[in-house]
Amino acid sequence: MTVGEMLAATVPMAGTLNLEFLETTAERAVVRLPDQPAYHNHVGGPHAGAMFTLAESASGAIVLAAFGDQLSRAVPLAVKAEIGYKKLAMGVVTATATLGRPAAEVVAELDAGQRPEFPVRIDITREDGAVTGEMTVVWTLRPNA
Repeated sequence: MTVGEMLAATVPMAGTLNLEFLETTAERAVVRLPDQPAYHNHVGGPHAGAMFTLAESASGAIVLAAFGDQLSRAVPLAVKAEIGYKKLAMGVVTATATLGRPAAEVVAELDAGQRPEFPVRIDITREDGAVTGEMTVVWTLRPNA
């Protein structure tokens, strides 16, 4: 099972929005939100909440891809998120997530008995490539007690 398939199967909201996990590696995660009238806002584009969920799901995908081998000793948790809506989003939108710190650095902190925090940066784009939103989710790996 791929990271995208696992998220689609275990995170009900990802399934509800019909998110498509196009790429899920430790370096990058790309997730697409199809154009669905049921999730439009008052101007006919994707609702802000749907775009937030899209971006947060992309961040979760890269976290699982980068740190899935640590799940036996720590649980990944989102600590906080900030999103900025830059341009009108219409039609299909895609979220591309990247880690803000090297994974090895985060694991080294976990190895040292710390609870590391690290940012994941996400760009939300329209099909024409225009960036319609930017989001940062700060994650932690909480050691299992």
